[in-house]
Amino acid sequence: MKKWLVLFLMAMFVFVLAACTASEDAGEDTSTDSGEEGTADSGGEKTLFMNNAEEPTSFDPSIGFNAVSWSALNNLMEGLTRLDESSQPVEATAESIDVSEDGLTYTFNIREDANWSNGEPVTAGDFVFAWQHMLDPETASPAAFLAYFIEGAEAYNNGEGAVEDVAISAEDDKTFVVKLTEPTEAFLNIITNPSFFPIHEATATENPDWHTEADSFVGNGPFNLASWSHDEDFVFEKNEEYWDAENVNLDKVHWAMVNDPNTEYQMYEAGELDVSSVPAEMSEQLQDSPELTVLDQAGTYFYRYNVEEEPFTNKKVRQAFAYAVNQDDIVQYVTKNGEKPAYGFVSYGFEGPNGQEFRDEAGELVKFDADKAKQLLEEGMEEEGWDELPPVTITYSTSESHQNIAETLQDQFKTALGVDVELQNVEASVFLTEQKEFKYQLSRSSFIHDYADPINALESFITDSSMNRTQWSNEEFDKLIADAKAETDSAARWEMLIEAEKILMDEMPIFPIHFYNQVQLQKEGVEGILRHPVGYIDLKNADKN
Repeated sequence: MKKWLVLFLMAMFVFVLAACTASEDAGEDTSTDSGEEGTADSGGEKTLFMNNAEEPTSFDPSIGFNAVSWSALNNLMEGLTRLDESSQPVEATAESIDVSEDGLTYTFNIREDANWSNGEPVTAGDFVFAWQHMLDPETASPAAFLAYFIEGAEAYNNGEGAVEDVAISAEDDKTFVVKLTEPTEAFLNIITNPSFFPIHEATATENPDWHTEADSFVGNGPFNLASWSHDEDFVFEKNEEYWDAENVNLDKVHWAMVNDPNTEYQMYEAGELDVSSVPAEMSEQLQDSPELTVLDQAGTYFYRYNVEEEPFTNKKVRQAFAYAVNQDDIVQYVTKNGEKPAYGFVSYGFEGPNGQEFRDEAGELVKFDADKAKQLLEEGMEEEGWDELPPVTITYSTSESHQNIAETLQDQFKTALGVDVELQNVEASVFLTEQKEFKYQLSRSSFIHDYADPINALESFITDSSMNRTQWSNEEFDKLIADAKAETDSAARWEMLIEAEKILMDEMPIFPIHFYNQVQLQKEGVEGILRHPVGYIDLKNADKN
């Protein structure tokens, strides 16, 4: 198992640090409650102006399981470990960590000076409360599966076990103990995910909605939530109660919520933002700008089929639509931000025990082939006895970029297959819920890695996973993922994951479009922003001169 740490470190070096930025509807008001306007600092304060794109899903760390929540949560709160400049997990709220000889028991010694923003000490009980909250079936946390390596966690989350059987405990106020089902070298990396942040038990017990407004929010990170105008903006202030406050340089961070890339860029040009993504149509013009950085991202933009809804009940029909997609044209002419076309689901950046890229070893599993697509469609329709293909609707969440890709797919399906498909646009606040309820026939999606391992992407499609959202189930695939989780031989495990992806891409409950990256503009004088490959933006040591 020691090889896993090596693999993790190698993967981190291969990744270029990045974070995901969505862009959809435009906002108007860029002023804050404290009177700042533009990037000029008010009264000598250092205020960084960022864009969060849209309203965070939730500031409950168990629920806000996406990039638009992580970017804020990773700075408002802090877990036992934190990713450093090399994206390696290091001690954070935990001052030291002891591991048993068998690798199953972790003892975290919490810092004596680790406090909540209300001045009360962070305790081991706060971690017990938070992790139990994440695993509680009533919480319905989309992140709960990440904790299944903890003894008793999966059974409790599935409603088959008791909370008392989850092997986490507070030995005293500053000693938190966790027992795993098997040695897991990636454990300290996995718990950097915001889902494993503590919750101030007294506050949450008194007010279950503590995380919904700035005046009730209690955090333990480098910044406090000073104000929050929903769907407009929110503001951070330096948290003087943070154990490492002396190394926090910024006084404030103002986050806009602007979901249109052109408006975001215009705000950046006008001095209203210090950081911006780049509109696709500006990518060539800005490619030589000294303020531009192209960063890889560990994740995939893709589409999901509902395999229980015709015509996608037929495997060959699913394959036909997948092979009709020209990924190269989409990244070259539609997204135009230097993304890599995706010919498999697992992104680049993961090196195996032999030093080879997972993506290179697994190969190109689904790539545009119009002739093959048309043949597969004919065969699939013949198998089902269809003279006419049942109607197809593509559903996407509100966004100019999502719309552009959906319209391109509509054209590609018409050109390659002779099939007319309808487009359906759904507001982002409704889209995810309805996708989970299998209300869509063919819908856009995305996956950003929670931790640096290919299994994190592939395990999303095991039977009954909350991340599956396709109704697809395959016993051989499930077994490969389960066996890979238990396998201690790195080479054997790698082969299992490669084989699992081949099954996924053959059965085709999904088809990939491109791997994520981020093209970022950053003002001169702004430094120290860490963009980790798994999507966490860290502003703890950021500065603005």
